[in-house]
Parts: sequence; structure tokens; C-alpha cells
Amino acid sequence: MNSLPIVLVGFLLGMLHATDADHVIAVSTIVSQQRKVKSAASIGVLWGIGHTLMVFCVGGAIILFSLVIPPRLGLGMEFCVALMLILLGVLTLRGVSRWVRENLFPAPDGTFPGHTHTSAHAAAHLHTHVHGDYVHSHVHGHAADSHGHPENATPPAWLDRRLGGLPAYQALRPLAIGLVHGMAGSAAVALLILAQIRDPLWGLVYLLLFGVGTIAGMMLITTVIALPFAYSLQRLPHLNIWMRLAAGIISLVFGLYLAYQIGFVDGLFAGNPNWSPS
Repeated sequence: MNSLPIVLVGFLLGMLHATDADHVIAVSTIVSQQRKVKSAASIGVLWGIGHTLMVFCVGGAIILFSLVIPPRLGLGMEFCVALMLILLGVLTLRGVSRWVRENLFPAPDGTFPGHTHTSAHAAAHLHTHVHGDYVHSHVHGHAADSHGHPENATPPAWLDRRLGGLPAYQALRPLAIGLVHGMAGSAAVALLILAQIRDPLWGLVYLLLFGVGTIAGMMLITTVIALPFAYSLQRLPHLNIWMRLAAGIISLVFGLYLAYQIGFVDGLFAGNPNWSPS
């Protein structure tokens, strides 16, 4: 029973692990377009589940079979996190760029496509609005035939028609990102346990509680992050776009920094990689 206190600490360490900079930055880019805090919290839970699954599987294999992670493989797993942050940053900035083009730069006739009236039809106008998480602009009127496009003619609707039958459709992105982050951290977590816990069963229990703590911590973090994004998206769209811009830039810059640190400083792309779980 000497391992019991260490195992119980695993839950608190899991919550603390959720606050790592790369984790917070990744989920910030995802929840930046969420209109509901509840949806953001579910994203945090799904991210935590993906992270827990990977940590438990890989960490459990290390504990049970005494597997050794080669330095280049360990660095490669961490490099995947850097690439994920870069991708999330680029996608977020693309969305911001589209909004800026439609709302801040005038068309050849001097009008702003995102919010000006058209001369062809006084009752119809171009405006920026939201279909779920999809933000765009088009000609819009309040008559039944003047919306500008059918509600099912947006890119998300196209995906929904083809993938909407899959129960895990909406969960794939945060779950996949959680898996990548879990892959990078699983070796460090498992080797930390081996130094303190002799019984493999207690080690697995530790991994499980660590994962539960990570899920709880990430749910709280995404809820807190989503509050200002959800409020500003509905009431202060210009502030929201600045917040999304900041989230995208931070994700991109931090991802590039990690990629350089792992690839060149730690030696992933060199002949003698230097890696140790910490």
C-alpha cells in the first residue's frame, strides 16, 4: 500500500499537466470559434480523453514490458506536437484573414463586402454571419428567397451530409490533437512512475488517475478560455477577431519555436539526438 499516496497524487499532477503551455495554446485555437461554453467544455473533455488513451496505452506498454524509447523516436513524438501547433495556428489565421478581407478592405466600387448594402436590391445586403462554427459573408435579405444561399450549401453542411452519420464526427479533431499530445508525453509519465512504483498494477492505476485529472483540468481550462470568445463572438465581433488573431499567432510562433528546439537544439535532425523524458 506504500504506492497509494503516489497514485492519488496522479490526479492532481494530471490537472497540472493540462496547464502545460502547448496544451493550452492548442485548445485555445480550437475553442476560439465556439459560440457556446458547453461545446468548448466538451472539446476539453474529448482532448483529455484522447490524451489519456495514448498515455495509458503507450505508458502501460512501457511499464508492463519495460520498453525503451529511443531518443530519436522520443524527439519525433514531441516534434509532432510542434507540427500540430503550427497547423492549428495557420488554420486560425486563415479564418481571420478571410474575415478581414470581407470586412475591412473595400471592393472596387468602394463598398465593404462584409456589411454594406447593395444597390441592386435595397432589401438585400451583404453581411457576415455564422452557420454553426462557419463564419462568412454573402448577399442576404429577409425574404424567404433572398438569403443568398440555401442553409445546407455551406462547407460544414457539405461535410455534415457526408460525415454526419458518424457518431464521432464532431469529436475527431480535439480527440486527434489529444492523442498527439499524449503520444509526446506518455514516455515521460511512464518513466517517472517506474522510479517510484514497483508494482505494475499500481503504475497502471496511476496512469488512469493521471488521465482523469488531465480530462478534468482540460475541461476547466477550455471553459475559462471559451467564455470571452463566446461572449465577444455574439456581441463584440471586432474584439473577437483580434482575440482569434492572437490565438493563431501564439500557436504558430510557439509551434515554430518548438520545432526549432526539438529539430536542431535537441538534435532530431542531427547525428546525435539528445533526449530524455522530463
